[in-house]
Amino acid sequence: MDFELEAYDPSYGIRDLRCIISIFEEKKAVAYIVDVTEQKHLQKELKNSVSKLERYSQQIIKTLSSIIEHKDPYTANHQRRVAELSKRIAQEMGFSKEKINAIYIGALLHDIGKIAIPTEILNKPGKLTPIEFEIVKTHPFKGYDILKNIDFPPEVLDIVYHHHERLDGTGYPDGLKNGDISLEVGIISVSDVVEAMSSHRPYRPPLGIDTALSEIEKWKGIKYYEEVVDICIRLFREKGFNLS
Repeated sequence: MDFELEAYDPSYGIRDLRCIISIFEEKKAVAYIVDVTEQKHLQKELKNSVSKLERYSQQIIKTLSSIIEHKDPYTANHQRRVAELSKRIAQEMGFSKEKINAIYIGALLHDIGKIAIPTEILNKPGKLTPIEFEIVKTHPFKGYDILKNIDFPPEVLDIVYHHHERLDGTGYPDGLKNGDISLEVGIISVSDVVEAMSSHRPYRPPLGIDTALSEIEKWKGIKYYEEVVDICIRLFREKGFNLS
């Protein structure tokens, strides 16, 4: 038997004891009693410290995500909505809690590199020139440079750098193809397109969720992972998910 109990010590108050009883012959046993009060106290302090670090970590991530809001509110709100949708898709796909958290963080920060893009380009009301578009296309590796020295899970940097890649190789910055693109990046790619198309942008009114879902369905298995597209569509059409 192995169990714990509390005992009152007149000199020190309540103590935590661990009791181990081993029976080895009829009517014979050995009992070990160990005072684990200090160990319990240290475990509690460690747990509190870990919880505090996790809170600080989440606050830092949210601060990083909101930095872009001072320059481009469209991008900041976009990142938050993409993060919520990506999280739900990852949950539906049965990812571990740690993997879901990494996907959520990556989505919250995926466009942080746009802080290095001139405001007049980000908020331009009309169509971008080819040169302006090439400047916008630098935001994935600018975001990677901003975050690379922070000890994030590897999925986070992969998402920030590759969220504009497509399975058919038409994406950027590396022109990756199916097999080279992680499923985590594939989730963000779909969520990114759905949110961007269904929301207002400086250069156009919102196209609506139906148009956005039709777009990813059209390119299912070509630009986007089939499973990710199917789950995303099901979330909106059958499970009542929305981006508000």
